[in-house]
Amino acid sequence: MKNIVLIGFMGVGKGSVAREIVKYSDYIAIDTDDLIESMENRKIKTIFEDEGEKYFRKLEKNIAKWLELSVKNTLISTGGGFYKQENLKKIGTIVLLDSPFDAIIKRIKEHPNAAKKLKKRPLLSDLQAAQKLYKQRQPEYLKLADIVIDVTGKSAKECSKELLKKVKKHV
Repeated sequence: MKNIVLIGFMGVGKGSVAREIVKYSDYIAIDTDDLIESMENRKIKTIFEDEGEKYFRKLEKNIAKWLELSVKNTLISTGGGFYKQENLKKIGTIVLLDSPFDAIIKRIKEHPNAAKKLKKRPLLSDLQAAQKLYKQRQPEYLKLADIVIDVTGKSAKECSKELLKKVKKHV
């Protein structure tokens, strides 16, 4: 089993799909943002506020190196900008969870913890800027992806089953 690296825009459901997959597969799951928060002993939002995005991206780079060298047979959920890591392809099979911007925002707003989910994503505080970022990242995500899963209107369970089926064919 090779690592699976989930990429996609913030709020698309990478963590939800990862948690679903571990229920009925041999994968364990880790989240790059959770690793950074644990390493820094503070929330992503606080890191952005105190140190800025450049510092945060440096932390992501350190995590990417560690993943490449030390992590195997794992499902890795990444933050929305983690795809820029130069060694991403060396970490594992890249799976893009894809959805239109409006559907992502709708999904977040309809979640029972919507306020908390929005609060933990500092780059979503300005929806116009976030949409511009989405439009910039989308072609880059597509270019990197080994596999694309359209998650629009699907449950995490449906997405996870489709993902595992496509990964099995890809390997």
